[in-house]
Amino acid sequence: MSIQWYPGHMAKAAREVSESLKLVDVVIEVLDARLPESSRNPMMAARVGEKPTVLALAKVDLADPDVTERFVQNYHRHSELRAVAIDTLRGTGMKELIAAAATLAEPKLQRLAAKGIHRPTVRALVIGIPNAGKSSLINRLARRSAVKTGDKPGVTRQKQWIKVGKEFELLDTPGILWPKFEDRSVALRLAWSGAIESTILPLEELAVNLIEWLRDTYPERLLERYRLEDLEVSSERLFAQIAIQRGAILPGGLPNLEQAAQKLLRDVQTGKMGRISFDRPEENV
Repeated sequence: MSIQWYPGHMAKAAREVSESLKLVDVVIEVLDARLPESSRNPMMAARVGEKPTVLALAKVDLADPDVTERFVQNYHRHSELRAVAIDTLRGTGMKELIAAAATLAEPKLQRLAAKGIHRPTVRALVIGIPNAGKSSLINRLARRSAVKTGDKPGVTRQKQWIKVGKEFELLDTPGILWPKFEDRSVALRLAWSGAIESTILPLEELAVNLIEWLRDTYPERLLERYRLEDLEVSSERLFAQIAIQRGAILPGGLPNLEQAAQKLLRDVQTGKMGRISFDRPEENV
């Protein structure tokens, strides 16, 4: 099963990334810490090429901390990458992120200096899929509302330069997804996290899939959040029980499954289910 999702402005933005790469020293790719691999755009790897890259694992406050730490350790095994877990709400990880970007940019600045070009600022291109936390990161670094943010994908539509003190310039770009999701599990995780509109998939089916995944991965969260007594029943029955517990009820007492699906997704996306991670790092990468 492949799923199509490619608004027109993303195609234009993808082309602009290639042009913008010529202007910068380093790339900061913002990933959702809950799904670092699923939120990495495979299209961007080809475009970025060998440009030094820092992976900023955002929304770390919503992710399973043990899983996040394992991802960071795995990424550090790749010499061409740096990875930093960040929390844009509290500001943690910002100094480490800037330091990592400056370290990776230093060889290029030294080459420019050898040619007589002395540039005091590091120029970084910020990329990432929609709703990964890119705009929140830039605003935190700039210490002002430099770019618009929102909890829906696709808020940023134009690239723009933002100054961060005297030493950094960030080039923001719209969030970009790839044209087709060949891996259904990746599409599901992106929809569960809010990176893509849940309406591009059948909402109730999306919720049932999420319930099945939570039952396998975080069963205690389901039991606690929705005061369930038993998970050894069908996912559909669990879904109906969750609807009743969340007050999603139609006239006559029947569960309102569409409303329940929306509430379930919102619970997961806002952290009311606790800190969870959809991806798991491969061991010994």
